[in-house]
Amino acid sequence: MLEKQEIAAARSRLAELKSEMTGLGPVMRGSVTLMGTRTKQFYFSLNKGGKTRLIFLGKKREPIARSYSDNHKRLLEIVDEMTILHMELLKANVLDGENS
Repeated sequence: MLEKQEIAAARSRLAELKSEMTGLGPVMRGSVTLMGTRTKQFYFSLNKGGKTRLIFLGKKREPIARSYSDNHKRLLEIVDEMTILHMELLKANVLDGENS
């Protein structure tokens, strides 16, 4: 059973994660890849429905796409951590349908 201090810490961490999630900015699932035989160029790669989609980025759009992809990875990390915290609170029977 979680102690009151642990419950408060979990709720506080959930609030921090929520705040971070809302401030992430644009997200894109996929990855920035360098492709080409002679001249290497940056592309954004997304596998959707078993098909890989590519869009040309070049040097100009590569940092933006990489940032969006990094935001998506961070979003997944946040969701994973929130899931663990919610599971602990639910197991301790301290969640009551609140917006945690």
